[in-house]
Amino acid sequence: MREAISGLLERLHAAGLSDVVAVEPAAGGFAATSALAQRGDGTSVFVKTFGEPPSDDAFAAEAEGLTMLGERGGLATPEVIHVGRDLLVLSVLQPRPGTETFWEQLAHVLARLHTTTRYPRFGWHRDNWLGRRRQINTWEDDGFEFFAQNRLLRWLDEGRVQEALDAADRMALERLCERLPELLPSKPACLTHGDLWAMNVMATADGRPALIDPAVSYTWAEVDLAHLWTTAPPPEAHVFFTLYAELTGLDAGWRERMPILQLRQHLAVIAQFEPDWGAADAVRATLAPFRRRL
Repeated sequence: MREAISGLLERLHAAGLSDVVAVEPAAGGFAATSALAQRGDGTSVFVKTFGEPPSDDAFAAEAEGLTMLGERGGLATPEVIHVGRDLLVLSVLQPRPGTETFWEQLAHVLARLHTTTRYPRFGWHRDNWLGRRRQINTWEDDGFEFFAQNRLLRWLDEGRVQEALDAADRMALERLCERLPELLPSKPACLTHGDLWAMNVMATADGRPALIDPAVSYTWAEVDLAHLWTTAPPPEAHVFFTLYAELTGLDAGWRERMPILQLRQHLAVIAQFEPDWGAADAVRATLAPFRRRL
């Protein structure tokens, strides 16, 4: 960590933040290195940096996502102070409070995002990044085709995914994709955060929900819901799911769909991380009904 942020003070100065006096490593983040930079007036800013950026536009895409969630979705997000090829500087948020009231507020915030930003097509005007891998956002009129091609099958060419899944697994995924219209209800596209697990939920200074690290696109709202549902949310978050379902009119079978929708995130984890925290096992379990018996 220390090695990763060496020279960061000089880069911040070169980026125009000449009043930064000290930089310390910060917790959090898997794809990028995080730090807190103290300014001369005693305030701090949050800094993300790459040793080697996956793309010249990775941080620009993230900054755009934060802006769009705020402007179009009415969400609280950190202020973008500086964005460059290998440097993203944001205002500092607070850890989320461990209360049910906070998660009730988040249910209202997310329901508003998902019900007021509907869009006639699936995708985004540019690709962006999920960790250090490209999230492909090619426009599609059909949500099932978009999810199959750009959120599931696109991972099959990744080296770690090829190692983790055998030929029968890959064929099972292809069969699942063919049957998506039978397995999932037809829903409209809306603006989604795209990487919405509990670690990306924080709070403003006055305790309101705030979101970080987006990978935005117009797609099914339940992609966001699935990521929260399947990544061990804290106990107090149970009120979120009940209230969100009420606010958005979810049918009684939404929980059964979560493993299928979360396949996208599991595949992304397999592609990038070792160990994969059980992602390959979760993928194989979800694909089991689609494997053909010999």
